[in-house]
Amino acid sequence: MMTKRVMRVHTPSPPLVTPGESLYSEKTEALADNLETQFQPVTDPSVPAVIEMVDVGLRFYFMAPVSDPELTNPEEVQEAIRGLKVCKAPGPNGIPNRALKHIPQRAVSFLVLIFNAVLLTYHFPTAWKHV
Repeated sequence: MMTKRVMRVHTPSPPLVTPGESLYSEKTEALADNLETQFQPVTDPSVPAVIEMVDVGLRFYFMAPVSDPELTNPEEVQEAIRGLKVCKAPGPNGIPNRALKHIPQRAVSFLVLIFNAVLLTYHFPTAWKHV
């Protein structure tokens, strides 16, 4: 016998479009109209006023002070590890959550060093971008 929770999880999602119904709705049209008014194409990029506006926007963006990222600490990492569920499948690194819950404090400190180094260099490993 299946529990309600399992039945709810495995219930298929309803189709986005039912037979005989248009793919576009009033909400779709409203969104399209809103985006169209926000993003008007530049018809003549050689117009000096447009070029100046883009230059000012770029200068403002690149001259704005960059705030330092908020670094992590061992307590924050331990709290995240405590929140892991042991019955979940491991991620791309293959380390089961049950094993992470038993790592020594020294390993947590090492993880903190790695995480903070990534935050300070603004370079995220490619493998982290696929999770």
